[in-house]
Amino acid sequence: MKFFDALGAFGENIALIDRLGQHVTYRQLAADAGRFADAVGGGSRRLVLIMCANNVESLAGYLGTLRSGNTALLLAADTDRAFLDNLIELYRPDYIWSGAASGRKTAFVYGDYGLQSLSVERKVAINRNLALLLSTSGSTGSPKMVRLTGMNLEANAASIAEYLGLGESDRPITCLPMHYSFGLSVINSHLKIGATLILTNDAIVTRPFWDCFKTHRATSFSGVPYTYEMLRRLKFFDMALPDLRTMTQAGGKLAPKYVLEFAEFARRQGVDFYVMYGQTEATARMSYLPVEDNVSKCDSIGVAIPGGELYLVDGFGRPINHPGVDGELVYRGSNVMMGYAESEKDLARDDELDGVLHTGDIARFDEDRYFYITGRMKRFVKIYGNRVNLDEIEQYLKAQGFDCVCGGADDLLVVAFTETGRGEKIKNAVLTRYGFHHSVVRVAEVDEIPKNSSGKIQYDRLLEEVLA
Repeated sequence: MKFFDALGAFGENIALIDRLGQHVTYRQLAADAGRFADAVGGGSRRLVLIMCANNVESLAGYLGTLRSGNTALLLAADTDRAFLDNLIELYRPDYIWSGAASGRKTAFVYGDYGLQSLSVERKVAINRNLALLLSTSGSTGSPKMVRLTGMNLEANAASIAEYLGLGESDRPITCLPMHYSFGLSVINSHLKIGATLILTNDAIVTRPFWDCFKTHRATSFSGVPYTYEMLRRLKFFDMALPDLRTMTQAGGKLAPKYVLEFAEFARRQGVDFYVMYGQTEATARMSYLPVEDNVSKCDSIGVAIPGGELYLVDGFGRPINHPGVDGELVYRGSNVMMGYAESEKDLARDDELDGVLHTGDIARFDEDRYFYITGRMKRFVKIYGNRVNLDEIEQYLKAQGFDCVCGGADDLLVVAFTETGRGEKIKNAVLTRYGFHHSVVRVAEVDEIPKNSSGKIQYDRLLEEVLA
């Protein structure tokens, strides 16, 4: 039985503590999700667009959609209106579950949320295995979605619970948004074993977050590289957090020197610190670095999660069997997506990957078969844990009339241009369109864009010149 169908088995265990300090038991959560499921209805699959925050309403809608055998599409509650309208036109959801629903077509109300029926006539039948759609690109606003099954969610939740050794006494606090695959994996894996979720939308840099952490005696938190960089500035190492037992990091590569710093701190405090690697395309997690090796192998993504397999292939698709040789990282497991979707018609498609995901990352492994990411095959970076397509941003800026190219690294977007005096306009265009913090966007005027003899832009050289 999948975790979202088995909530009631944990009875009077506290499933979550919300922003108002309200305690909700598993029995109550199962009943609330059941009422939502009844409102959405069964039979032919329906698509429910959920405008997510870290609150009980979003959680009940998500679980209720899964329990009813329908398909959920998760977005941030504050999603840009123009993008939201475009997504609705492309995917034609049957319902929207949000805090802004109103009118005669509101089919169900729970807390501050309402279920709004859009009364669409679906052009294609949604695949019976499709349970969840998650965005591939975080804050860039691409309509491309990952298609996940209920089995994907169950398999990844069970695997994470196993390698982290989760139990009913765990009390994770939500540092990450629910619509983000990493944040959702924290929720799923703890619901799987009957733990207590502490729900908050407060940022980790604020006092209310830490007040909530201490008041409700949180035992774990999860973060992307930016989270851990902020913790260092907050003098986290001097905080008194006697209930803290586990810290996890994913969503991009944390600098090895910081991994080492947090690993050594964790050992002194008797806390488990896990570095993990994953992609939305694999539901969330594909590898983890065992605690006992987080100092000696602080630059590694570790080993495959339970039930999964990591291996490398060369440019011809042949397996690489020797340590220290670079190749594309491939993952095999039951948490691998069905494939992508870009519009309603794709919701009918069957599984196209058969459990095998070519990650697009270049990696090598050592003598102990621990893996190390050494580069990317495609032009993606991660900004605050969200995957960002550099080509997509570059094309957008060119469409706005800017002659420029984009490069970058994790938590840094670099835009180079040759037209004098256009830097401020370019930066404002990026900030307005994508919502990045100004500190991660750097614009640079250059004499010329470096290209090789065949006319291809030399992005690595450009980045070196700009950052020199």
